[in-house]
Amino acid sequence: MAVKIRLQRHGRKGRPFYHIVVADSRVKRDGKIIERLGSYNPITNPATIELDIDKSVAWLQKGAQPTNTAKSILSHQGVLLKKHLLGGVAKGAFNEEEMEKRFNAWLEEKENTINQKREGLSKAKEEEKQKRLDAEKRIAEARVVVAEEVTEEAPEQSASEEE
Repeated sequence: MAVKIRLQRHGRKGRPFYHIVVADSRVKRDGKIIERLGSYNPITNPATIELDIDKSVAWLQKGAQPTNTAKSILSHQGVLLKKHLLGGVAKGAFNEEEMEKRFNAWLEEKENTINQKREGLSKAKEEEKQKRLDAEKRIAEARVVVAEEVTEEAPEQSASEEE
């Protein structure tokens, strides 16, 4: 049986949400699965990925083949790195403590980059909000100036009509 790690689509039209699953390659996309490994939501910015890393590594070691998209998600989460490091442990290049240290350092670096992106997005959103608020203030001030000009001209016209 050829086993694949792939995405199973959920959600309504135009709002996809995916489960990352292990399934037989001959089964339909939304058919029977062997195990659910996590979820992937591409709508959020940055995309939200929840994944059980240990289960994913175990399935990769058993021979499960990820699809292209699933492979990129697994790589993004560090599953492929952990599998690679476990191969180094098996060959005796380093011990498990060193593997855990390297993997945790990589995870911290990855988390920092994601947090920086989130902060940058929130800062950009605040700046955009401030720009719109300033534009609204300028428009309101321009309306006040125009209204004052109209009220100044109106008494002059009514005075000239009385003569």
